[in-house]
Amino acid sequence: MFREAMKTVIYECPFVPAEWIAAHGLRPSRIVPRLTIGARFAGTSTGVCPYARAFVNHVCVQAAADAIVVTTVCDQMRRAFELIERNCDIPLFLMNVPKTWQTVASQKLYMFELERLSKFLVRIGGKLPSHDEQAAVMLQYDTARRDVRAAHGYLSPREYSEAIARFHERGEADYASSKHAIAPRGVPLALVGGPLLRHHFAIFDMIDRAGGYVALDATSTGERTMAAAFDRRSLRDDPLSELARAYFGTIPDAFRRPNSELYRWLRQNMAERGVRGIIFRHYVWCDTWHAEVQRMKEWTDLPVLVIEASDDESVDGQIASRVQSFIEVLR
Repeated sequence: MFREAMKTVIYECPFVPAEWIAAHGLRPSRIVPRLTIGARFAGTSTGVCPYARAFVNHVCVQAAADAIVVTTVCDQMRRAFELIERNCDIPLFLMNVPKTWQTVASQKLYMFELERLSKFLVRIGGKLPSHDEQAAVMLQYDTARRDVRAAHGYLSPREYSEAIARFHERGEADYASSKHAIAPRGVPLALVGGPLLRHHFAIFDMIDRAGGYVALDATSTGERTMAAAFDRRSLRDDPLSELARAYFGTIPDAFRRPNSELYRWLRQNMAERGVRGIIFRHYVWCDTWHAEVQRMKEWTDLPVLVIEASDDESVDGQIASRVQSFIEVLR
């Protein structure tokens, strides 16, 4: 979808619309950070969660970024913005995403932030898109997103989640699926929580070996943060407003106030997938997801296994033992 000569804008938050960046003639890339061994810009900062630390180190060392966009969705990522600004000589933009989302004022604020982002993109070499150019890019993404969603059931749980990650990174439906539906074996589980690091996809294999499978990836890296399909009539009439609706108006998350849509989304999709247990995973220092642990346990009648990702940032044997014990109880 993108020419190699295009400047790359890296971000990690699902509330940044890739279509808006792409329509400006730039290459959007929502990354899943990798650990950067030996480079610790954020390593000595106390109170920085493993994900925020990895993001800072990744974009300052490994990523070929021409610009970086960070949002205010998470206090830890606000801090990451400061660390990137201090350690990297890369154009940087902080986008404000309102926590409240049901008011007209919040919607207007989100639209204002998209306009502010536009000015930043033009400043780094982008071009303000026309009405038709914006609509055309949105249609491209809508088609690719639909194709990725259609791959569910034709890929293994890990392959499906990695296909979603590649879509966010490249803007394309990049996967090789089976021609026939795959019938997973074991106990169907929902994986709920914040974003994954690249090596954390190993948890899908760990669950598979223990006799379960991730029927629903409700992490901030997975299908929960795929924007809704665009309304084609609204897209033609006012593409920017339709873009805001599909992202700001439909993506459920724990940080939102109220965050009732997160639980509505979970209830519907867990029922459709026949989920029998929840693995709730959150990072150390993540107040947003940590606050949801007790509410999740009170909200559902299903068993919940809570995994707190510690500062060693590893998917280790202790976690594997806990996952295996959890699944054995559900058999």
